[in-house]
Amino acid sequence: MLLSGGHAENRVERLTWDVVSQRLAARAAAILPVGAAAKEHGLHLPMDTDRLQAEWLAGQLAVHIDALVWPTVTYGYYPAFVNYAGSVTLSASVFESLIREIVGELLRYGARKVFVLDTGISTIPVIERAVEGLQCASVCHLRVHDGPRYRNAHAAVLEQAWGGHADEAETSRMLALAPDRVELARAQASPERLKERAPGPLTPADSEAPNYSASGSVGDPRGATSAKGEILLAAMLDDLIATARAALVFLT
Repeated sequence: MLLSGGHAENRVERLTWDVVSQRLAARAAAILPVGAAAKEHGLHLPMDTDRLQAEWLAGQLAVHIDALVWPTVTYGYYPAFVNYAGSVTLSASVFESLIREIVGELLRYGARKVFVLDTGISTIPVIERAVEGLQCASVCHLRVHDGPRYRNAHAAVLEQAWGGHADEAETSRMLALAPDRVELARAQASPERLKERAPGPLTPADSEAPNYSASGSVGDPRGATSAKGEILLAAMLDDLIATARAALVFLT
């Protein structure tokens, strides 16, 4: 069963516009989750894996910092996965414009602070460019894998030697969040040579290519457990709360 994603009264999509206006007038912050809903995550995780994580994290964060959560941006810049059926990427320029325009609208409506909660890796530099030049003190790019608590937990609980996508860490988080969406019996480790991944997209077809992964995983998801996932999610959320609170204090 999916863990609670926060309170309905913090989700803009479930509110009326006048309630949103009142919350913003009362200096609520805004959270814009970014998480793909059409991106391969191996043979064992659903293509909306990033979206599920982004929405849970955003919902939890909103409770701790008095924020409104806007609908998730489910398409983004994900060029590594285009060789796997159904995986969609926008161009970097289109994604950059999309984020800049949405954040600009949230600032225009008076959000005290806009937090762009980013579950991606290839999205990081594009979002950085997107928010550059906006009201810098009013925008904060939250990169969910970067916090010290998460990095320490990651090093402490995982058995895989390396990874990065649909791996032990991500699979564990999904087992904690939505175990009914995980088919662990179908999980496959990727070839060792992916540890030194070459530039360019992954491929499921060419077994001689340096970026070959038949399943789409990067790492070894087979050691994943929900207990590990709970530890990782708690650390990740603690980092986000600490960063967001510090940003809000700085703003005042």
